[in-house]
Amino acid sequence: CLATLIIMLVGDTYTLINYVSFINYLCYGVTIIGLIVLRWKKPKIFRPIKVNLLIPLTYLAFWAFLLIFSLYSEPVVCGVGLIIILTGVPVFFLGVYWRNKPKCVNRLIESMTCWGQKLCFVVYPQGGVAEEE
Repeated sequence: CLATLIIMLVGDTYTLINYVSFINYLCYGVTIIGLIVLRWKKPKIFRPIKVNLLIPLTYLAFWAFLLIFSLYSEPVVCGVGLIIILTGVPVFFLGVYWRNKPKCVNRLIESMTCWGQKLCFVVYPQGGVAEEE
């Protein structure tokens, strides 16, 4: 989010759209790869919708072509898009991977989460009372 704000302040909107479109297509392809891997490794789990594997494999073929063409035609835009994705890696390690955090870090994360929830009106605070009660 911070990287996107900086890009919006420095660059123009069309460049930001190019960065985001590359990121979106990269994530779509990784999702389809995950679908295929799960179908292969865990064939017995419940799936509400099951499609023939020819559909995701065909999608992946076109996806690979578009991704390779994008990397070839606009390597700078794709590189900046990858950098934007990689800005989430430290957040992952600080928030999810690091299990034995000091209490001050946990309190900071909890207060930021509560602040974000209140700002976006998404979840009642844990200490609050719901309206139905």
